[in-house]
Amino acid sequence: MPAPNPDTLKPAKDFSRSVITFGIARKANTDNVFLGCSDFKVYSGDLSAAKFEPKELYTHESYVTGVALAGTTLVSGGYDGKLIWWDTEAGKQIRTTDAHAKWIRKVIASPDGRLIVSIADDMACKVWDAKTGKLVHDLRGHKEKTPNDFPSMLYAVTFSADGNLLATGDKVGHVVVWDVKEGKPLATCEAPVMYTWDKQQRLHSIGGIRSLAFSPDGKQLAVGGMGKVGNIDHLEGKARVEVFDWKTGKQLVEFPGDKFAGLVNKLAWAPDGSWLVGAGGAGEGFLVFFDVAAKKALRQEKVMMHVHDFEMTADAKEIVSVGHNRITIHKLG
Repeated sequence: MPAPNPDTLKPAKDFSRSVITFGIARKANTDNVFLGCSDFKVYSGDLSAAKFEPKELYTHESYVTGVALAGTTLVSGGYDGKLIWWDTEAGKQIRTTDAHAKWIRKVIASPDGRLIVSIADDMACKVWDAKTGKLVHDLRGHKEKTPNDFPSMLYAVTFSADGNLLATGDKVGHVVVWDVKEGKPLATCEAPVMYTWDKQQRLHSIGGIRSLAFSPDGKQLAVGGMGKVGNIDHLEGKARVEVFDWKTGKQLVEFPGDKFAGLVNKLAWAPDGSWLVGAGGAGEGFLVFFDVAAKKALRQEKVMMHVHDFEMTADAKEIVSVGHNRITIHKLG
């Protein structure tokens, strides 16, 4: 079935929140969502309710930057370096894992729900058994320091649709594609334009790869971030997306951004591969749809918040975006 046309995109619901929501996980074929937030808490909520009133489940010791759902198990990660495993049916904690030595940036589940992956600023990508919590792989393919000898950061991770591939992306624009079963690197791609170093005024850097997404057939890898920045104290660089043939590392197309500034924090492909959508922001946010084959933007929509994450339904007919003090729902088709 063809994916809905991005021209049909329209806002459906909007909820105000008092916190920043960094991550969202949605139970398949339902309106039930789980949220990781800046108040150190993890919430559950029902998007179909007339008034969205999230219920607090449990707390971390710092920002909750990633949530992932593997069957009935919810796993969250935060700046405290911990993973908390939660039974959503029994409503109780399963375990806490001291997973990383530095801030956890993302937590995702494999398409079949058997694996959980966490990435952090210790530059480790760790693969866990979703049922037992056992560490399966500790993947190290990113340097701990930038070329200017400052600590690097590991921002982005994604699975391929078949679950056989994993990709990770860091602050300096380095991407590694991994064989999930073997736990070995297969290829690398480079997107150095997404990293800016100020060598004169601040001796500081900004940017990095903030999102990754394999095409449905697994042949292409989309990379999201921000273009070169003049003033590194602000997210003033243009929202940028590059698409690679990951096996060769060749860049196939670039979308340097012509309307919105800021980071592209999340990417997702239409199920038929006909388009790619990215979301992110700076002071305000955006949803941008791309026709990769035609090398052009199809639709660029302003969103009233900096978007940190979104969940798109399997049929691509609904996108739920979360970020600074809001949750927005857009419909397609």
